[in-house]
Amino acid sequence: MMDSLPDQFHALVIGASGTIGAAFVDLLRASPRCASVRELHRHSLPPLDFADEDSVAEAAQQCAAGPRLHLLINAAGVLHTPAFMPEKRLADLNTVQMQATFTANVFGPALLLRHFVPLLDGQRAVMAMLSAKVGSIGDNRLGGWYSYRASKAALNMMVKTAAIEVARHQKNSVLVALHPGTVNSHLSRPFRGDASGRSAHDAATDMLHVLDALTSADSGSFRSYNGVELPW
Repeated sequence: MMDSLPDQFHALVIGASGTIGAAFVDLLRASPRCASVRELHRHSLPPLDFADEDSVAEAAQQCAAGPRLHLLINAAGVLHTPAFMPEKRLADLNTVQMQATFTANVFGPALLLRHFVPLLDGQRAVMAMLSAKVGSIGDNRLGGWYSYRASKAALNMMVKTAAIEVARHQKNSVLVALHPGTVNSHLSRPFRGDASGRSAHDAATDMLHVLDALTSADSGSFRSYNGVELPW
């Protein structure tokens, strides 16, 4: 697994308390080539909360005391909460929901880019932000889900823009926006029931294969779990 990374590579999974994040952690821990997997989420030590900018900086500072990172995966994000569901109509739009969605899906990941890119290893490193195909403007045929679609489109732009800057001084780093597909999880269950898609284990396995095949020429791209490049 992740044969393109140096043997005994070091990984970090953010959002590791979620269904997909936990699956990434399990797979990486089971790999004899992976020397360490660090988990960060709102209740980890240190905690990392996208609503608290200082917590992102402090978590990065603590991680900086350890080994350089070869693999960083952000699996945190929000589609719905007990307080709201995705908007179906313009009449559903409200500032509170938009703010919460963008904090989780854009502002937090942007802070990860700011504070964690300097921790990437110079030999080879892959930094993946879990995005969503519904964030593709070119692929939007159904409408709806305003905040979620817009937030993932904005996340994709953050990744693309950061990749251009990072390539100037970290030529061996790959930044990518990654669509996991429909996965059996808390996020998708309200829309598809208990049999909502692939298992998190299968989804994480597929995505690791995609990340393993990426080169520096692929940095800044938007990929699906099957490796296909998605339209912006």
